[in-house]
Amino acid sequence: MCSPAQCKPADGSFLDTLARLSAAEEFFDILDVAFDQQVVSVHRLHILKRFNALLDMSALRALEDGAQRVACRHALEKAYLEFASGQGLKDFKVFKDTKTGFVPLSSIRSVR
Repeated sequence: MCSPAQCKPADGSFLDTLARLSAAEEFFDILDVAFDQQVVSVHRLHILKRFNALLDMSALRALEDGAQRVACRHALEKAYLEFASGQGLKDFKVFKDTKTGFVPLSSIRSVR
């Protein structure tokens, strides 16, 4: 773990550019990764979370901008392909805390 001062990328660096992005599509565009909009629309947060998990930030910071771009592109491609192929893990709390319930058919009534 690093302090905020250590974690903040240098102004104008490639990592600084990435840190300023907000939409998933912006990451795909800047890293030149082809994507299916439907896949990204459904899985955008999961893809970005997995992308972040795949990055080794301490190793990434030691690289030059070009090598950082290659490493980030590889991580985003891997994260995207996991979800595009249906193999991605949806690990947000809302998916972990689901409870199944039973509603008997006899308790369902029509409302008019």
